[in-house]
Amino acid sequence: MTTQNTTGNPTRQGLGTGASRWQRSHNLGELNASHAGKEVILMGWVHRRRDHGQLIFIDLRDRHGLTQVVVDPAHAPMEILQHASGIRNEFVLAIKGVVNKRPEGMVNKHLGTGSIEVLVNDLRILNECDVLPFPVADEAESSETLRLKYRYLDLRRPRLRDNILKRIKFVKAMRKSLEAHGFLDIETPFLYKSTPEGAREFLVPSRIHPSHFYALPQSPQLFKQVLMVSGFDRYYQVVKCFRDEDLRADRQPEFTQVDCEMSFVDEEAILKTFESVIRSAVSDFFDGKEIPSFPRMSYDEAMESYGVDKPDTRFELKLHDLSSVVATSGFKVFAEAISTGGIVNAIVVPGRAEEFSRKDIDELTEFVRQYGAKGLAWAKKQNGSGVASWQSPVAKFLSDETVNAIDSKLSLKAGDLVLFGAGSYDQTKASLGALRNNLGARLKLYDPTQLNFLWVLGFPLLEKDPDNNRWIAKHHPFTSPRPEDIPLLATDPARVKASAYDLVLNGNEVAGGSVRIHDPLVQKQVFSTVGLSDAEAEAKFGFLLEALKFGAPPHGGIAFGLDRLTMILTGCDAIRDVIVFPKTQKGTCLMTGAPGEVSLDQLRDLHIRVHRLE
Repeated sequence: MTTQNTTGNPTRQGLGTGASRWQRSHNLGELNASHAGKEVILMGWVHRRRDHGQLIFIDLRDRHGLTQVVVDPAHAPMEILQHASGIRNEFVLAIKGVVNKRPEGMVNKHLGTGSIEVLVNDLRILNECDVLPFPVADEAESSETLRLKYRYLDLRRPRLRDNILKRIKFVKAMRKSLEAHGFLDIETPFLYKSTPEGAREFLVPSRIHPSHFYALPQSPQLFKQVLMVSGFDRYYQVVKCFRDEDLRADRQPEFTQVDCEMSFVDEEAILKTFESVIRSAVSDFFDGKEIPSFPRMSYDEAMESYGVDKPDTRFELKLHDLSSVVATSGFKVFAEAISTGGIVNAIVVPGRAEEFSRKDIDELTEFVRQYGAKGLAWAKKQNGSGVASWQSPVAKFLSDETVNAIDSKLSLKAGDLVLFGAGSYDQTKASLGALRNNLGARLKLYDPTQLNFLWVLGFPLLEKDPDNNRWIAKHHPFTSPRPEDIPLLATDPARVKASAYDLVLNGNEVAGGSVRIHDPLVQKQVFSTVGLSDAEAEAKFGFLLEALKFGAPPHGGIAFGLDRLTMILTGCDAIRDVIVFPKTQKGTCLMTGAPGEVSLDQLRDLHIRVHRLE
């Protein structure tokens, strides 16, 4: 059927019916010189159009690639040339033509179909395109707000399209690897019981049960443990999870995990299994690239040397403890930190002192203030010894003996820059750990394409809640203590180590898990230590506690953060670039307008009345 277009552009046509119906013969990434002389039917979007008068070149695009088609009066009726003259970018076309080898010297070696072109003998415009809010054919800068509003257009852009295709490729590789290790793909419910542990939950009101609510799961933690009790000894799921928390570049209110659990294992068996799984999947993702085995590091070592529990090991710049060296120094900031139970740490930037002006150091000082630091002391090492060898505003407060002791402890050489942090343990480590990462990026100390995986082990089982000074689970209350530490639950909870582990990639936590508690008595001990009464435990986790009484096997697992992992593997800076329809940092969907208001009838059905606070 043909319809007249009143805009002055070429006639829009459908695919036809009956004998005249067109069917796509090839996608736009598969034609090559072996197809020369073959008649084909191609369909896609106009990526670019170049009008050379009596000759029109069109790059036609679909998700598979590009193919150049040529409208030439020598091969097509003049009316086809007239139609083609009105075509613009992002029009949807169907063309029929003959594959032709490009002349020698005209081959595009950067294009999969660059050895051929298709000479058009018939053309149909399947749909036109309005004026675009931003260019699709190239990677011209445009605001993220605009791109998220028109996400369907953004997804046509080659870079973002390729990111999504790479994500799909990685998910396929993960599924293949997990299933090769005997894991079963099992779904768990989205309408969950509220178990307020960890992040804030999204609640879903029940129409059938007034004043009662489901919660969207932060993870399938309880269900996957019950699956282990059920005898499904190896489970995995590519699953949506939900957390109602403040957002950032690598966090979304709904995110995807590759969630896994296995039975009859200890910590070592879990680490070996999932290291094999991820190495195989990443190797497949990079078409056979060899992925070396993962080193291991204790939580204590990570905090001492890197200031964070997810260290980026692509570069050095470790933290050095100077507390014993400066404890009796004349510098009040250092002395007070030590006397109040804090620490003094330093980072040495070897041979780069002259690259940092006073303005640069002031900027670094403002940076660490964001992490709770009160300031940043510094020194540039010059030739010689004692106070005279330092260019530093704090040198006048230190003796020659103290300066020489610091030089010796840090093995300082002329041209080195030293950056000092002083204060409480947590604040000093956090600020210098963040500063270390900032310096690594600023000074280009690592290859951005490098992949450094690392297991971090031996986390504390518990930590103090700063709001009420009670013990809380560092991961979740079903994490098993290391067997040798179970007696310490009653006497010294701070020393109890968890059978927990994180997988870190280039300074990002990409997976985390633990051995679970399968003994009801140990579970009761942990609940008691975190101040959870029997009644509270029963109300929140009753079905799991009951399940543990019916022959629960030893079990444990891990959850891979698919969005963050894919972000790193594809070289992106934000997970929004690897999610098809992401939310903004305020949790909104600009394309659909979610979240939005609902009608009074809908609220009435749910027995809800909205009260807006002034």
